[in-house]
Amino acid sequence: MSRHYFITGGAGFIGSNYVYRLLERGEKVTVYDNLSRAGAPRNLKWLQDKFGEKAFNLVVADVRDAGQLAVSARDADVIVHLAGQVAVTTSVVKPREDFEINALGTFNVLEAARLNERKPVFIYASTNKVYGGMEDVNVVERGGRWEYESLPFGAPETQPLDFHSPYGCSKGTGDQYVRDYARIYGLPSVVLRQSCIYGPRQFGVEDQGWVAWMVIAAVTGRQITIYGDGKQIRDLLHVYDLNDAYDAVIEKIDKVKGQVLNLGGGAENTMSIWTEFGPRLEKLLGREIPVARGDWRPGDQKVFVADIRKAEKMLGWKPKYTVDSGVKQLFDWVSANKTLF
Repeated sequence: MSRHYFITGGAGFIGSNYVYRLLERGEKVTVYDNLSRAGAPRNLKWLQDKFGEKAFNLVVADVRDAGQLAVSARDADVIVHLAGQVAVTTSVVKPREDFEINALGTFNVLEAARLNERKPVFIYASTNKVYGGMEDVNVVERGGRWEYESLPFGAPETQPLDFHSPYGCSKGTGDQYVRDYARIYGLPSVVLRQSCIYGPRQFGVEDQGWVAWMVIAAVTGRQITIYGDGKQIRDLLHVYDLNDAYDAVIEKIDKVKGQVLNLGGGAENTMSIWTEFGPRLEKLLGREIPVARGDWRPGDQKVFVADIRKAEKMLGWKPKYTVDSGVKQLFDWVSANKTLF
């Protein structure tokens, strides 16, 4: 018997990939999205062309609309909350809007879940930004890349929270609310602190979705600017691996409800922003890529790597895509779909 999946931000990068998977296996899906992101209408058309306009229910609305959420999600069995304001830079310029979308919006979705008599599984896409700059953790340069001095597996879920930037504060507010709704109301909710997610149908821009942005820029001949020394390290998780984790959470909800889990590529899937990514991209492109250089940006961490051992243990999940295989898959997709950009 199929379940009713309610996906906020279902026309976004992560959402549309997950909706595709759900529709492919015959689930009932409601996409709740205000279609404000540039790629959302394109992703929606992709889903409709593939499965038909009536294959899923579309609600064009905002997570700031508590009344609409309560009505639209009232018979959902699973709620995956992906909608949000996603850029640190935007949050600095528009902190009130960022708060209303991420903090109040998440509260509204939680309330819709609490009022739903089915007690839906609730997955919240949080962020590694809740850990802030991790100033208490020493960082050293080794072999032309920045690394944690003494966290060989990356930052664990026990790393102290230090919400940095309005974005960090608003996402962190949602993070803690979702965790507490499991304790106070018995909602089967899980917080997933996601690292750098990348993959097809990511219409990245310079301030958000940097892996996709650099691939798109390289393929289409746009200017790439490297801020800082390019040795900054991030752990990368392919969106298909992320979607596998969502499925695992839902399947094992009795075991993981109320938990906070890091989801990223982990220590085995790290890459520097340019000193390592640049040569990979140039090899795929077959030519040298000229780049501009800029100063370090405020809040730009030299390192973030998520310790994903808790998720691996509790979910029986592990990333399948390596950095090399995942970047190549994204490069091939962008190259085959240049007209979208």
